[in-house]
Amino acid sequence: QVGSTPSSCHATGSSRRHFSASALPAAMSMEESEDADMADEGEYEEGDDQDEDGEVVAASGEVRGSGEIGAGPYNSKEVNDQVFEELHMHPAVVEETQGLWTAFLQQAESREAVGEAIYSALFDAAPSLQSLFKTPRAVMAMRFMSGLNQLVNTLHDPPALKILVETLGFQHLDLEVTAPRVVIFRDAICELLELEMGARFTPRARDGWATFLHYVGGAYIYVRVQYAERLQCLATSWAQANNRTAELAALEGGGEEEASGGDSGHGVPGGASADNKASKKPGSSKSKSWFNAKSVSAGVSGTAGESSKEGSDFKNTAVPKNFTDMFAFNAAVMGFGGSMWMQEILASFDAIVTNAANSYRLQEECDVLSLRMAKFKGNINLAEYKSVMLASLRSLVSDWGSLHEISWSWLWENVARMLMTLMGKPATQEAALARLLTSLDENSLMFVRREVYAKFFMMAPAGQDYFKQSTTRLHFIADKVVSMTLDMYREPKRMVEDISALGLRHVGYGIPTDLFGSFVTACVQVLRSLTDDDVAETAFRWSLNLISRILTRVINEGSTIVMKAINGNSGKQLRKAVSCAPRGQRALWMLNVQVGTQSISPLMWAIETGGLEAAKAIIEDLLTIRADRDRYYYGMDAMFERHPDIIKRLCADAPALLPVLLDGLIWRSRVTDNGQRRVNYYIKHLVIDANGGFSPTTEWLVDNGDPRIVCHPVVSMVTDMVWTGVAFRTFLYGRAWFMFTLSVFIVSQSLLPNIAAHETDASSAKLARVMTFACRIFVYTFSMCAWLVYHGKSCFRDCREGNLVKVWKLRIPEYMCNWQDQAALLLTACLVLMLCLEPILHCISSPNVEQFTSRCPETEDSLWWYSVISTSAMLLYFLLLIDLAVFSTRVSAFVLVCGRVISEVALFIFSLVFFALAFACGIAALEQDSFAFDGVPKTLLNLLKVTLGMFSTVHYDSIGDFPALFIVIVAYIIITVVFLMNLLIAQLNCAYQSTYQDMLGFARLNRGKIVYETMPSVTKKRWNNFVDALRLEDRIEFGEGDIGLAGGVQMWEPAGLNNTTVDMIRRFGGSTSPAAQWPAEESRHDDEDRFERLERQIEKAMKRSTKRATGGGSAAGGSSVAASSAFDAGAGDSSTSN
Repeated sequence: QVGSTPSSCHATGSSRRHFSASALPAAMSMEESEDADMADEGEYEEGDDQDEDGEVVAASGEVRGSGEIGAGPYNSKEVNDQVFEELHMHPAVVEETQGLWTAFLQQAESREAVGEAIYSALFDAAPSLQSLFKTPRAVMAMRFMSGLNQLVNTLHDPPALKILVETLGFQHLDLEVTAPRVVIFRDAICELLELEMGARFTPRARDGWATFLHYVGGAYIYVRVQYAERLQCLATSWAQANNRTAELAALEGGGEEEASGGDSGHGVPGGASADNKASKKPGSSKSKSWFNAKSVSAGVSGTAGESSKEGSDFKNTAVPKNFTDMFAFNAAVMGFGGSMWMQEILASFDAIVTNAANSYRLQEECDVLSLRMAKFKGNINLAEYKSVMLASLRSLVSDWGSLHEISWSWLWENVARMLMTLMGKPATQEAALARLLTSLDENSLMFVRREVYAKFFMMAPAGQDYFKQSTTRLHFIADKVVSMTLDMYREPKRMVEDISALGLRHVGYGIPTDLFGSFVTACVQVLRSLTDDDVAETAFRWSLNLISRILTRVINEGSTIVMKAINGNSGKQLRKAVSCAPRGQRALWMLNVQVGTQSISPLMWAIETGGLEAAKAIIEDLLTIRADRDRYYYGMDAMFERHPDIIKRLCADAPALLPVLLDGLIWRSRVTDNGQRRVNYYIKHLVIDANGGFSPTTEWLVDNGDPRIVCHPVVSMVTDMVWTGVAFRTFLYGRAWFMFTLSVFIVSQSLLPNIAAHETDASSAKLARVMTFACRIFVYTFSMCAWLVYHGKSCFRDCREGNLVKVWKLRIPEYMCNWQDQAALLLTACLVLMLCLEPILHCISSPNVEQFTSRCPETEDSLWWYSVISTSAMLLYFLLLIDLAVFSTRVSAFVLVCGRVISEVALFIFSLVFFALAFACGIAALEQDSFAFDGVPKTLLNLLKVTLGMFSTVHYDSIGDFPALFIVIVAYIIITVVFLMNLLIAQLNCAYQSTYQDMLGFARLNRGKIVYETMPSVTKKRWNNFVDALRLEDRIEFGEGDIGLAGGVQMWEPAGLNNTTVDMIRRFGGSTSPAAQWPAEESRHDDEDRFERLERQIEKAMKRSTKRATGGGSAAGGSSVAASSAFDAGAGDSSTSN
C-alpha cells in the first residue's frame, strides 16, 4: 500500500501518472484479480474486491497523499459517461463528505453492520437491482462497505482516485451499468445517510456524495465501452493457450456457475474447484521445459512466478501443448534460446496476463520482475520477447485474428513501458542503499528505531493499539524493515515469498492496511534525516513502498469473512460466514486461505490464537454430514489432508476440542433394527497415515495422558482393532522369548540347586549341577548380553540426539524415564554382579570339591551376597512380566490401580518407621530390664513386630513388671495399630475411589502405549493385509440401499446405548450443483438470530417513522414504504420464530 502522504508515493508517482495518462486499461487494479482467470489461479477470497458476479460497487485500494484542487466535468445532477478524467472537488466538499462517512462508521456497531445497512438500503429502494447481486449477502455487504470506504478516503487525491475507480471499472465489465441504475444507487445511499445521520447530512455533503457516485458510475460505463472486448479476448485466448478447458468454458458461458449461487472468490487455494485443485496449486503442474529439465507451467505462477532452471535442452521432440513449452520451443527456433532473461518474464507472465485489469497488481508484478531481470548482465531487448510471445500464441490459439493481435500487442506495450521505466535503476539503487545502510553506526540505528515509531504514532495514533510488544521487540521489527529494503533488491524472489507469508500472518492479526502508508512515510522521513544521498533515499522509499504494496495485497486477498470471524472468536459469525460458501468448497473455506504460493489455515490459526469458539464451530461444521440427491459432503478427508497432525495440535493447544472432533467421526442411525442400531466409525485417518503406514495418532493421544479421551468410542475402537489385528501377535512373540529366559532363570536359581543339594544319587546330583551351570551360562549369554546391547544402544541414541533429562543435578538419557527401562537396567546390573560372583566359576578350579558345585572355600564369603542379588533379579524379572496384563483391560486396570495407591502405602511405612524409631529411642532411655527391649536396634525390631502382630505373647507378660515400659508400649500400639492402620485403610479407600473412575482409561493408555511401541516390529506385509481387510476405501451404508461415505467401518450397537432421535445427516433438496450454497439450516441459534433481526428492523422503522413525522416530500414517502417493509419483515421473522 502506498503511503497516505505525498512522500510515500513520490517514488512511483511519475510512472503511475504516465501509466494512467496513456489510457492504459491495465491501469486497473487493486489487490484483487479479474474474475475468470483468477478463479483458475485459485486466489479469490471473500475480502477481495473483485466482483465476478456483477455487483455495483466493491473496492479495495490505496490511500494516497493530498492532490491538486480544481474543477472538472462532473456534478451532482447528472452522470457523465462520455469522459473519464480526474475528479476535483472543492476541499470543503471533500472534507464534509469524508467527515460524514467517518461519523457514520463510528455510529455503527461494526463495519459488518455498515455493510448490512448498505445492502438492505439498496434492496429496499430498488428491488429491480436484486438480479445483479449473485454473491452471498455477507460477502457482498463487506464489499460494499470496503469499496465505499476506500473511495471516500481517496477523494482528496484525484490521481489515486482515478486509478482506483478505473480498477473497479475493469472488475465490473460483465455488469451492464447504466445511468438510471447509477441514479438508483445514488438515491439509496443518500437516503440511508440522511436517515442515519439526520442533520449531519448537509446539502454540501449531499452534493459531495452525489458527485463522486456519479463519477464512479460514469467511469464504470466508460471503461466497459472502451476496453471490455480487449480484456475478454486476452482472458479467453490465454485460457486456450494453456489448455484450461474449465476456465475457457466459464469465460464463454457467461458465468453460469455464479448464477447457481456459488462464489468463485472463495475456496481451495482461493477459488479453484475441488476437482481441479491439484492442477492449480503452485508447483503441482509440471511439464518438460524447452529451456531445461522441468519447470512449473505458466498457469500456476505466483506473484513472482516460478523460474525455470537455467540451461538449454532442445532434444525434447514432444509437441508443445501449452504456452510455456511453445514459448521455449519458438525461442530456440528463433535464435533466442540463450536469452535467459526471458525465463524471468515467462515465469511471471501468467500473473501479468491474469491481472491485466488490475493496475496496482500489474505494476507490482512489473516492479518485482524488473528487480529479477536486473540480475542478468548484457543487453535486454524486450521486443524479442514480444516476437516469441506472439508466435507462440498464434500457434496455440485456434481462432487467432486481428483482435487478438491488437489486444496482445496492446498489453505487451504497456508492460514493456513499465519495465523500461525501471530498466537499469535497480543496480544503481541497490549499491547506493547498501552504502547508506552499512554507514549507519549503532547510534544512528538506535535513532532510527526510536524515531520511526515516534513519527508513526504521531501520524496514526490508532497504530498504538496494534503495537503491543515490548520496546526491544519493536526495535527488532524496525531493524528487520530496514534490512528488508536492501534484501528486496538482492533476492527479490525469496523476499516476495517471505513477505507473502508475513502478510498472511497479519491477516490473522487483523491489522488494518491503511496503517502501512503512515509507517512507510515515517520510515522514509527518519532515513531522510540521516543522509543527503538522493539515490539512496529514492531506493529506500521505492523498495519499502513495494514491500508495503505486496503486504497490502496479501492481507486484502487473505482477509476472508472466515478469518474476520476467527479474529472475533465468534462461532455465530463463523457459521454465518461459511453459510455463503458453495457446498463443494465449504470445507476449503475453513481450511485454506491461499495467496500466491503462500497459504494459511483458518482452523489452525483459530487454535493457535486461542479462538476456541471459532475453532469449535469450524470442526463441527467440517464433520457434519450433508447430502443432496447426488452426493454426500463430509469434511473429514479435507481436514486430515490439510492437517495430518490435527490430533497432535489439539492435544497440545486445545485438548477441550478433542471430544468435538472425535464425536464428529461417528454416525449413528436414527432407525433401529431388532434392538440394534447401525453405527459408522470414520477412522481411516486414525489408523493409516498419508503413506499407508500406521498413523501416529494413537501415540499422540497416549502421550497426552488423558484417561478419559482414550475411552472415547472412536479411540477405543482404533486401539482394540489394531491390537487384536496386528499388535497382539507381534507383542506376544516378543514377550515369549522373555518368558523363556525367565523360565530358564527360575530353573537355574530356584529348582536345580535345591534338587542337587537334596539328591542322594551322585550321578543325578552331578547332572543337576551340570544343568544348573548350563542354564546360568544361557542366562548370562542370551539375557544379560541382550540387555547390555539394548541399554547401550538406547543410551548412545539419546546422548547423540541430546535427549537428556535432568534429575536433581544429574542428566540422564530420556529413555530412563520409563519405569520398565529402569527395572530392566537394575536387572542388567544384577545379572552382571551375579556373573562376577558366580560360585560355580569360582569353585571350578578348587581341588577336592565336586565338579560344578557352588560350595567351596573360595565362595564362603560371597555366596550369601550372590543369593541376595539372585533374589533381587528374580523379583525384577517378575516385575517386568506385568506388561502381560495388557492382554486383558480388566487385569491391566487392576494392576494400574495397585500402582496408583502404592504411594499411600509408602506414606504409611514412612510414618510407621518414624514412630517406631521414636519410641525405640525413648524406650532405650527408659530405666527397665526387659530382655525384649534392650537397646535401640532390638527395640526397633520388636516394635515393628508388635505393629505387624508378630511379637510373641510370652514377652507381653514380662512387660507388666515395668509400668513405665507398659504405658509406652500401649501408647505405641494406639498410635500405630489403631490410628495409622485405620488411616491407611481410609487413604486406600479414597485413592481407589478417585482412581476407579479412570481405571479403564489408564488401562487403555497402557494398551495404547504397548500398541504404538509394538507397531515398528510389525512387517509391512502383515500391516497391508490388515488394512486391506478393513476395506476403508469402500463406501459403507447409511441404511438399506443408501450407500454413503468411504473411510470408515460399520458396527452394530444396542439401540438403548446411545439414544438418537434426529437424523445426523442434514439432507437438502433443490439444486445439486457443487457451486450452489446449502439452504439455510435450522439450528439452536436461529431463535436468537430472528429476534436480533426483528429488533433491528423495528429500530429502523421507528427512525423512518420519526423522519416522516418531522419531514415531508418524496424522501418521507420513500421512508414510509421502507418502514412498512421493515415491519412486514419483522413480523415474518416473529411468526416464524413463534
